Amino acid sequence: MLVQSPSAPHAQTGPNGPFLSPPSLPPTLPGGVPLPVLPPGAQAEILQRILDGAQSPAGRPAPAPSYALPAPAPVTPAFARPGPAVAAPPPPAAPAEPLSPAEAFFAAREAPDAGKPPLRQFGYDGLAASAPPLAPQQGFGAVPEDYLIGRDDELVLAFRGRARQTMSLRVGRDGALLVPDLAPIPAAGRRLRDLRADLEARAMRDLGGSEVFLSLGQLRQMAVFVGGEVQRPGVQALTSLSSVLDALAAAGGVRRTGSLRAIRVEGPGGARRIVDLYPVVAGEGGAAPDLMLREGERILVPPLGGAVAVGGEVTRPGIYELPAGAASAPLSAVLALAGQPLRPAGNRFVLDTTDGAGRRSLHEIGPRDALRRGDALRVEPGTDVAAGRIRLAGHVSAPLTRAAGGGRGGSLRALLSDPRLVRPDPYPRLGVVWRTDARTRTRRFLPFDLARVLRGGADLPLAEGDEVVLLGQADVLWLSSPGVQQALRGEAGGAAADDPAFQTAPASGAQPIAAAQPVGTPAAASSGADCPALTTLAVAARASRGRFAHARSGGFPDIGRLPCPAVFVEYPLLLPFLLDQAVLLTGEVGLPGLYPVTGDTGLDAVLAAAGGAADTADLSTVELSREPAENTGALPLTRLTLDLRSRNFAAIRLSPRDAVRLPRGFADRDTGPVTLTGEFLRPGSYDIRRGERLSEVIARAGGLTPQAYPYGAVFTRESVRARQQEGFARSARELEQGLMQVAAGQAVAGVRGGGGTDLGGAIAAGRELANSLRGARAAGRMVVEANPVLLAGRPELDVLLEPGDLIAIPKRPNEVTVVGSVLNPGSLQFATGWRAADYVRAAGGEQRFADPGRAFVVLPNGQSVPAGLGAWQAGGPPVPPGSLVVVPQDPSPYENWGFLRDATQVLSQIALSTAALAVIVRTGSAR
Repeated sequence: MLVQSPSAPHAQTGPNGPFLSPPSLPPTLPGGVPLPVLPPGAQAEILQRILDGAQSPAGRPAPAPSYALPAPAPVTPAFARPGPAVAAPPPPAAPAEPLSPAEAFFAAREAPDAGKPPLRQFGYDGLAASAPPLAPQQGFGAVPEDYLIGRDDELVLAFRGRARQTMSLRVGRDGALLVPDLAPIPAAGRRLRDLRADLEARAMRDLGGSEVFLSLGQLRQMAVFVGGEVQRPGVQALTSLSSVLDALAAAGGVRRTGSLRAIRVEGPGGARRIVDLYPVVAGEGGAAPDLMLREGERILVPPLGGAVAVGGEVTRPGIYELPAGAASAPLSAVLALAGQPLRPAGNRFVLDTTDGAGRRSLHEIGPRDALRRGDALRVEPGTDVAAGRIRLAGHVSAPLTRAAGGGRGGSLRALLSDPRLVRPDPYPRLGVVWRTDARTRTRRFLPFDLARVLRGGADLPLAEGDEVVLLGQADVLWLSSPGVQQALRGEAGGAAADDPAFQTAPASGAQPIAAAQPVGTPAAASSGADCPALTTLAVAARASRGRFAHARSGGFPDIGRLPCPAVFVEYPLLLPFLLDQAVLLTGEVGLPGLYPVTGDTGLDAVLAAAGGAADTADLSTVELSREPAENTGALPLTRLTLDLRSRNFAAIRLSPRDAVRLPRGFADRDTGPVTLTGEFLRPGSYDIRRGERLSEVIARAGGLTPQAYPYGAVFTRESVRARQQEGFARSARELEQGLMQVAAGQAVAGVRGGGGTDLGGAIAAGRELANSLRGARAAGRMVVEANPVLLAGRPELDVLLEPGDLIAIPKRPNEVTVVGSVLNPGSLQFATGWRAADYVRAAGGEQRFADPGRAFVVLPNGQSVPAGLGAWQAGGPPVPPGSLVVVPQDPSPYENWGFLRDATQVLSQIALSTAALAVIVRTGSAR
């Protein structure tokens, strides 16, 4: 491309200028940092200001650009950052080039495939140039000896010997080389080696005793016109060493609408030759073309000729141009352009062609057939099936595939001859072979005893297509997990099987998942969607309630959710099969659960897989439940009691669906501890025996401290808390029913609007009260006697303990608290002999709307007694320290709703008990 010399005034670069468009900016800055994409006008202005800055005097800054650059994210070049060099981010990917007409034509004929790009034309990407060169590019490497010297070439002559000089001479316009002391030498049109030999001969003849050495200096430039289907047609400035490829690259490359196989190179005098670039860019298509350029030649790229598409299983899918002037090409030639099929044999060649009426048709062709213009060939396998192989998967070091038949693929024992293939902690009692029936193509599981196979005591011949699946100990323990228990009830992922969403879900157990997770990788949560085995099991359980009765009778907890093992993700049908083969083992064993077995398996082997029998097991009454093996109309359950104190477990042979229970021997120790906190000499948790009493545990704790206040003991029990919680819920329901009755009565009486009671507000308040009552947590407190002296004198007061009981003994308090409708609620110092009335007067007396007749005292042991504040009451008994005096408000606005008053009293007692418990526990913890 022609450019102006820096010393000359700058040329116009617009559309009206005498030259072509200026070169574009480089895509990256030094260091690899991508340059922001600028509009063409901004690029032209930047180049113009660079030229202006080069011509401006030293020290004068170039004017700032008048356009606004986009605001990219700040990026520091790698070479400007301190510290170790950091690799610069890769430049953004260039946008995909739009499809050419030929590419769009063939893309419309292909079957849609979201993950597969359309076929592109071959050979054009290698000839594309991102930007025109700024100057004629010099060749690289040595000049060949057959280089054709032309006018304006610079030759360097070095004379040695009698004449010693070096000179640089140019070939003149007449083609002669003028050398001092020698006659003019014709040089233009001669080869470099011929001219060197001529000069050496002349030097020996005319310059006796001298030698001459010849080399090339500056090569001549020549202008070559490149036209037709190129990106930038026009005159291109090249060197004498440039080829047709250099000229095409200088013109921006060939458009995809242009031909690569019929490029015309025309010279002076009508000389013409056709250049086929396929032998250069593809290595196929014929002999290598003559790519050298000569003075006065021009290059014309005609439109694209006939093209065919080759896709499928070939080395280089693409769209290929037919040879120049050819209407068709043999299949072998087209496959050679595409790099030959990937398979050496067994290929099908499907041709998509058109008939005389333009209708598309598909048919298979053979090696002797030809492809016409516009044909699309797809190479497919003749039969894309895997034959003669078996697979080992599941609890293995890595899934592997072996050849079926002889060697390691002939039988299970041969396949597992290397025990290192099996990962640690396998389940030894059962593995499965997933086999395909050769006639019906249905698949079924065949169980085998893995331990016997590894010991060499059993074997199973393998057939083509078998998949051997081994289980791990964790896979078998998952059979008794909460997710499986829910699926056994007909639920999948927490949703019932009769849910519409569950019913419409496809049966995912029809075939294994092709893209299963690798063995040992964590799986997603075992919901029905993420664990198709649970969905398959839920459908089977809903279809036959009694099929998995033995698995549901284990009583395993249904709390939480465990991940779905990878083996059940890959083989969803395996889960129902294993449960059909499982033996239920419960009671005093190491790991109760469901253990799949083959027929005639000893109890000793199952117990070994479950961690053995516990020391607390009563082996004299082992219970075995069995269903009959015959498929008769009635299936009576046989239950046997076995005496296995001899530990001859191997004599008991088990079958699938058996249930074995090892009961616990009677023990005097109870099932849980009790907790002592507060003023004990040795507080803490104590295990108890059956029937142990409170006084005995107090004695085991060393008794009470001198500061203990046993009258304020807090005794809580979980069973009592549950009953109290049920009472709160019942009271809330009664309160809501009472609200409805009151509302109905007021409506019948006509008490509405503003003339009577605010019925709506009262009902809303009652509902809030019911909700508070329902949400309150019961304390579970029992009123007990905890004074060891009194317990020794009155044994009937000594309470029997239960696991989980909490006994808290506080320090002796020195205050009495007054709350409710008094002028100054708070805590007062205890005074001996004071009654409730004395403490109320000390708290400022009653408020205006107080109801002293209903006042009560909560004693430290949790009991409540009337306070005796009424007009006809004597002030009540003396109040002990740590008590709580409650003066309620007069409930006259709710006289018709006595249940509100009762509920309010219940809530107040709950709050007071909870507060007392918190204070006592906090005091005990501080000790």
